[in-house]
Amino acid sequence: MPHRDAIAAALEDADLVVGLGRAPSPAPDPQMYAVLYMSPGRSVAESLADRRTDFDGLFQVTAVGPDEERCLWVADKVRAAMHAGVSVDGRKAWRPEELGGPPVIRDDDVAPPLYFLPIQFMIRSTS
Repeated sequence: MPHRDAIAAALEDADLVVGLGRAPSPAPDPQMYAVLYMSPGRSVAESLADRRTDFDGLFQVTAVGPDEERCLWVADKVRAAMHAGVSVDGRKAWRPEELGGPPVIRDDDVAPPLYFLPIQFMIRSTS
């Protein structure tokens, strides 16, 4: 998936450890990382001629940290990386649009507890 790979590369260029659909293995110490979840997206007609060259894709980056402050730090790095734009091979991509997400969530089901902040984005591109 070129869009997923481009997003992951942009996050890694921001010095974040990135997992694709799950926590990176091994998880960094301290546990500060981002997890990328990518939808398959959809092809969109560029005009009434119905040429399907445009792409829309929803994705989520979940910021993870050992406490609320460091989770928010990861989230800030995620937002900065997405605001800088994403380069998708062979396509022209718009800057990902942030769609928001819930407040920081504490997960007490893991020991020690971790804090999560899911942030959703939309990416669009054309050939």
